[in-house]
Amino acid sequence: MRTMIRSGRTVLLVLAAGLLLAACGQDEAPQQQVAGGQERPPRSVEVVEMARQDIPLDKSYPSLLRSDDEVTLVARVTGFLEERHFEPGQLVNEGQKLYTIEPDFYQAVVNQRQADLQSARAELARAQRDAERFERLLNQNSVSRQQVDQARADLGVAQARVAQAEAALTSANIDLGYAEVTAPVSGMIGLSRINVGNLVNAGTELATITPLDPLEVRFQLPQRDAFELRRQLEDQSLTDIGASLEVPGLAGSDAGQLQGHLDFLGSRVDEGTSTVQASATFANPGARVLPGQFARVRIVGLKRFAVLAVPEIAVTQGLMGPQVFVLDDDDVARARTVDLGEVAGPWQIIRDGLETGERVIVGDPSGIEPGTPIEPKPFAGEAGEIVADVEQAEAQEQQEERPETAAAREEGVAPDADDGEGES
Repeated sequence: MRTMIRSGRTVLLVLAAGLLLAACGQDEAPQQQVAGGQERPPRSVEVVEMARQDIPLDKSYPSLLRSDDEVTLVARVTGFLEERHFEPGQLVNEGQKLYTIEPDFYQAVVNQRQADLQSARAELARAQRDAERFERLLNQNSVSRQQVDQARADLGVAQARVAQAEAALTSANIDLGYAEVTAPVSGMIGLSRINVGNLVNAGTELATITPLDPLEVRFQLPQRDAFELRRQLEDQSLTDIGASLEVPGLAGSDAGQLQGHLDFLGSRVDEGTSTVQASATFANPGARVLPGQFARVRIVGLKRFAVLAVPEIAVTQGLMGPQVFVLDDDDVARARTVDLGEVAGPWQIIRDGLETGERVIVGDPSGIEPGTPIEPKPFAGEAGEIVADVEQAEAQEQQEERPETAAAREEGVAPDADDGEGES
């Protein structure tokens, strides 16, 4: 009977110990042991002491391509359209002749105005001589004061007629210039809206020129990104902020990648969208990208300032959500639930859950559990290298497993299957 009581007490003690260990949670799990009761040797993995830093972002924003310098050609004079000097869809240069609108008529008007000016100047010279002669005769008392005043009035009229003739000649030359329609900007010209031989009036639309190089792109920045960008502008000018343009369907090709710079950042937040207007200019040689297309603008050098971040590979999924492993004073891994922010390339920004000075495992977390002893290795700060090393190791493991899987299929046995001996 005493033996049975002792055995029952032993079972209760074992159960109580198990419940106590379970209640301690992940952070109080005992150190894992290997066969023979020996403690597992510490695992060597990269560890970093958390400190706030500036992290570059890799973000893009949707936009609709446009050309604000687009120009609609309008006739400035009335006449018959005599010639068209381009082909629709052609790239034209600033100053290039595009249309001819009855220039002979306006050249004749210019000639007439030149003749009128010559006549007015001759009349002015005569009036000038008369005024000077009457002034001399007045000193000799040979003419009356009234005659002198009349001579001076005739001189003033002659001067006004010369000015009037000069203005008329200038206007005629302007109209003659409008008879030759030239491109005010460089760009791609569209279809002609008036055929050769038709009569055009002042105000008739002829065609549209769309500048394509450079190309202006407008887009909306979330207000937080706009505020951080303004912080960067304290140390550099707006045009120093680089940008790249990615056009869907053309990604990976030369046509889908344009380089440019930021040239405008708005000064107010849109109340409806909580965004700030921005604009970038991109070199577009050969008109590889056209206005009206949807694209994405990627700002080069955008940062988050004074944030806590870990390599993305260091974040795992725990029972309470995303977590990282933090080292205690005994260099033992402890799970810590964190609140994630933005992903910045290979970096994961941490909003909450970590403090500066804490030591966090930033190497490959596979196989690490709460309570695992760790041998800290220095972290070089290259998050991209760690991610690349882990991906390379995973790819190598998959390649090593493939021959075993293929051999097992040839024998008709699963790779992890038993050797077929079972109980009869």
